[in-house]
Parts: sequence; C-alpha cells; structure tokens
Amino acid sequence: MAIPTNFNHPKKGSSIKVEPIRKLQDIKSIKKLLQDQPRNLLLFTLGINNGLRIGDLLQLKVRDIQYLKSGDALQVKEKKTGKENFLLINKTSGKALKLYLDSYRPDSESFVFRSQKNKYQPITVSYSNQLIKSWCRQINLTGNYGTHTLRKTFGYIQRVYYGVGYEILCKRYNHSSPAVTMRYLGIEDKEISGFLMNEI
Repeated sequence: MAIPTNFNHPKKGSSIKVEPIRKLQDIKSIKKLLQDQPRNLLLFTLGINNGLRIGDLLQLKVRDIQYLKSGDALQVKEKKTGKENFLLINKTSGKALKLYLDSYRPDSESFVFRSQKNKYQPITVSYSNQLIKSWCRQINLTGNYGTHTLRKTFGYIQRVYYGVGYEILCKRYNHSSPAVTMRYLGIEDKEISGFLMNEI
C-alpha cells in the first residue's frame, strides 16, 4: 500500500520543524502498532534508544549486530560528520533485535533494514521518513514528524524523564556545543513557565 506523503507536514513555504514524541504512552502505542512488523519495530526502537541519525542506522548489516546482547556496543562512523560514535544495545533494543532475527532469519551479509524492492540495498531515508509520519498519524499524533523525530525523541525522553543534561546529550549527538543541542531539542513555552513556578 502506498504511503501518502502530505500528512503531518507543514504547508509549503512554512518552516519545517520536526518534533519529538513527548509522551511515553505514544511511544508504547507505536511499538504496539509495529509488533507484527519486526523490521520497522527494530528501526523505531534503535532510533529512540540511541539517538543516531537514521542514515547511520540504515547502513547496518546483519553481521554488525546479530550477536550483540544487552550492554554490548558497536562502533559506527557517522556518515554526515565522519566522527566516531557507537550503537549500544540496551534491554529494550535487545528484545526488538531478537524478534527481528527470529522472525526473518536474515543472511548475515544483508542490510538490517533491507528494501523489499531491492534486497541488496537498505530502505532509503526518504522512505523511512514516510514510515515515521505514517506511524505517528496512525496513533493520531498531530504535528510534524519525520526521520529526526526518533533522534529527538531519544534526547527529549532522556532529558525530561531521566534528567540527562544538555552537556551529556551534546556529546552523544556529536554536536559542537550544548547550545546547539538545546536548539535542536527545543524548549516549549510551558516548560519555561513551569520552572518559573519554582519558589526560591
């Protein structure tokens, strides 16, 4: 079935600001939606648990991750920056990876996120963008979502729910400064008004 490309997208001429998924319940809803799509579930899970760019995830081959267990890490070279980074498998990612491997039993030389049109190539960033928009639409999220949604969701959840600071997220994202990370993740007006209620 073809995925429409015009939903969850701003009007022509307006600025494009891709949002994170802010609620844990919405994340759970997407995981439930993808339970019967192990490849897509793994893409979503790795994306929101690692904060790597989608283009770097798409270059993964089965041999790179098939033997990784919870706590294991894989060195990756960022395609955009050329900098070294790493993919870490946590418990949630490990479950998604096991489901993927058990469901498909893929060849070790295959791309993890293999295209159905060309089995020797991964899906494209553009197609990934359409998939993510589709998942968000199906759980009735309003706003603009896309490939950077997974990367931003990682940072947002780490910051808001786990208290991870911008300095640490900056290092994880390989940004040049925490200020860049702050702009990237964005601060909502209600967040500012919320801390202004703190009494000193």
